[in-house]
Amino acid sequence: MATFYVETSALLRVALEGDAALRRRLAAADRLLTSGLTWVEADRALRRAQAERRFRGEAHVHARRWIDDFLASCDEIVLDASVLSRARQSFPVEPVRTLDALHLASAQAWDQAIGRLTVVSCDDRVRANALALGFDVVPE
Repeated sequence: MATFYVETSALLRVALEGDAALRRRLAAADRLLTSGLTWVEADRALRRAQAERRFRGEAHVHARRWIDDFLASCDEIVLDASVLSRARQSFPVEPVRTLDALHLASAQAWDQAIGRLTVVSCDDRVRANALALGFDVVPE
């Protein structure tokens, strides 16, 4: 059973850049997880892309719809006290940005409490830390 923790960079790679291979990979997962943080980051990225006029025609509507549908299919990992506490600690490959630390801590919280997962990220810092923490990481 493939359980994927989807970090925001991967979500945006599909929604904003149209990565079809990654989209298929996500669609094949048995279970999708993400942090509550992802909702905020995705909304901010869409607003930024609109302000920068990165969309043509109604592309922003399609991106918004896909993101909303995708996030509705995910289980949310809440940024609770244990996640926040873990995010404040060191990670194997420092420095780690604040939002990346929250993603990594969210993945670790699930891994420790519920079960193994694979981290889906297109961010080099998140990927390096996830690998160092023993997670499988996609895309390869």
